[in-house]
Amino acid sequence: MSEEFMIEPKGDEFYMQLALREAVKAAEAGEVPIGAVIVKDERVIARSWNQVETLKDATAHAEMLALTSAQSVVGDWRLEGCTVYVTKEPCPMCAGALVHCRPDRVVFGIPDPKGGAAGGWINLLDSNPPLNHKCEMTSGVLQEECLAILQHFFREARAKKKAEKEARKQESSKDPS
Repeated sequence: MSEEFMIEPKGDEFYMQLALREAVKAAEAGEVPIGAVIVKDERVIARSWNQVETLKDATAHAEMLALTSAQSVVGDWRLEGCTVYVTKEPCPMCAGALVHCRPDRVVFGIPDPKGGAAGGWINLLDSNPPLNHKCEMTSGVLQEECLAILQHFFREARAKKKAEKEARKQESSKDPS
């Protein structure tokens, strides 16, 4: 009797791990650590990380850069059949772009109750009245890992800012003028 081997499809956690790798690249560059990966037919077609400071471009969010890259790969602005993985709930700008690009799914790690536009603050991905497209959403994938990288980044940023402030205070107290 011959045995057939089935290759299991990679799941949401696998692709979110790849998005987390992108978030690490952002953190290493001094950017807010958010990463995005876009998958079509179980193949990664785009990946990116936040590059707002690097590119001096307020629109250089991980999702926006990954969308542009994926559109080049697909050869169309429509990303039907794609899934977007992002470590943090998309903001209104990114959610609006996602709706217009029409991926089938958006999967994110952590919600953003103050500024998220995929159900946290508002929901542009499934709005009523509807925009031109609705995206299926899944949240909470590798939530703890996605949260940990953001918390670590902001904890470090606050400590650095506090140390710089203390150094300036020390320097000004030494200045006799």
